[in-house]
Amino acid sequence: MDFLLDGPADAPLTVALAHGAGAPMDSPFLADFARALAAAGWRVARFEFPYMAQRRSGGAARPPDRPNVLLDTWQTAIDRLGPERLVIGGKSLGGRMASMIADAGGVRGLVCLGYPFHPTGQPDKLRIAHLAALRTPTLILQGTRDPFGRQVEVEAYPLSPSITVRWLPDGDHGFTPRVASGRSLAQNRELAVAWLSEFIAGLA
Repeated sequence: MDFLLDGPADAPLTVALAHGAGAPMDSPFLADFARALAAAGWRVARFEFPYMAQRRSGGAARPPDRPNVLLDTWQTAIDRLGPERLVIGGKSLGGRMASMIADAGGVRGLVCLGYPFHPTGQPDKLRIAHLAALRTPTLILQGTRDPFGRQVEVEAYPLSPSITVRWLPDGDHGFTPRVASGRSLAQNRELAVAWLSEFIAGLA
């Protein structure tokens, strides 16, 4: 497993981030968050699941690995980085898989950048069963109009009290607002990073 590292090596906590289903660990989305968190004084470690790493090495595009492979990869990352000073999470799929192993992994916290509460257009197919009993302190950042879980939907879900959901105004799954909203993506990213850094500092 190869990590892409940002931020000071002596940071009080490391944040491990996994990518979403379709974009790699150096996608603009994750790169922007990694640089911003590093500038705030946190160590950030990005990595890729096997199917995405294979794409990078010249293999044909593949769908995501089976859940057991994704979870095993997360466990390897936790073992390599050490759970005691580790916050785990990521974009969409990466954050969802992190949420499924956070309690067992014994990590300090969990951050999800756009959680896929259900497939787009299928709000009845929820992916939240494990979130009701989650014990790990968790921050979910979600756009208010995210098609994988809009604010009006998510606020009705039976989520664990360990989970805090914060809403990016008019944001989609990548936190991008519509022009008509009067907000910019930069504003939503800045707000997201501020909330992330505040949450991580509370765990340090």
